Amino acid sequence: MYKNEFDNHLRQNTKFNAYMFFGQALFLVEQYALDIANSCGTKDEIEKLYFDDYDFKYIKNKLLQSSLFSSNNVVLVKLEKKIPKKDVEALIEACNINPDSTIIFSCLGDTEFKTMAGYFTSKNNSASVRMFQPSDTEAIRILEKEAKLLNINYDMQALNHLYFMHKNDLALCVNDLNKLSILDEKITSNIINIHCFGIGAVSFEEFLNNLLLGKDISDDIASLLEEGMNEVFLLNQVTSFVQQLFMISAYARAIGTPNPKEILGFIPPKNIWDKKCKLAINIKPEVFQKMLEFLLNIELELKSSKIDNSNLYIQSCLRKFTVLFR
Repeated sequence: MYKNEFDNHLRQNTKFNAYMFFGQALFLVEQYALDIANSCGTKDEIEKLYFDDYDFKYIKNKLLQSSLFSSNNVVLVKLEKKIPKKDVEALIEACNINPDSTIIFSCLGDTEFKTMAGYFTSKNNSASVRMFQPSDTEAIRILEKEAKLLNINYDMQALNHLYFMHKNDLALCVNDLNKLSILDEKITSNIINIHCFGIGAVSFEEFLNNLLLGKDISDDIASLLEEGMNEVFLLNQVTSFVQQLFMISAYARAIGTPNPKEILGFIPPKNIWDKKCKLAINIKPEVFQKMLEFLLNIELELKSSKIDNSNLYIQSCLRKFTVLFR
């Protein structure tokens, strides 16, 4: 199931004996897995096993045996690769045999785990949840929630600034919020500039602007990918950027001066918004359609074709983009 459906189950207080979280949004995968573990047992009742610590026999025996010292038996397993079907089914069955036990898989990846997710069904009282990258609006709401939990006095501009500074990486944003929570002052954009540092040598927002302006972005693409940015994630961010520009352009043509709150659902930093508006107004409506078709075709190729080197492929396609839409 997807996040929204699972959130409905949470609101209805639906419980499962086994959980699996996976997908592109690694922060949400880890956050949900940890939240579910904490809801199923106390700190002393949760055992965390990460990567090479995975031991099928040990986990199965633990799930089948009730503890003499606690009422709940929770195992949180973090994985980078899927495990055999027979292992998964046996561990789920162990939790069904022993109602005191719960197993939770936090799977760091997407495609690798699609098959494994199919082993979690309502018939065996288990659930798999696939997490997609949140939209900018959803991500800012997540940061708001985290800031409130940390009792941080903040302004919205500051959260937007932090989010864009870290190239939409929620994990880095939340880490910085934890650091900022010790400050006894209101968190503003200036405070963030003093205490936080954006990742990477390349400004992602500047890269997107240069891409749409038709500038040479060859070195920037290579740097972003070398820093560890996933090819599909990079492409999705470019597509999202173009979609935002289209919405700004459409709003300006139909209504008037673009309103960021109405268009995006939040107010980005003024310098970023001004650049977007200038870009959007200078692009003709029919060109937006050609841009989006071009980007969607690249995504289709990446996900459905056997491309030998997706890194070089995305670099080549984005260089072509700057030439076609200069």
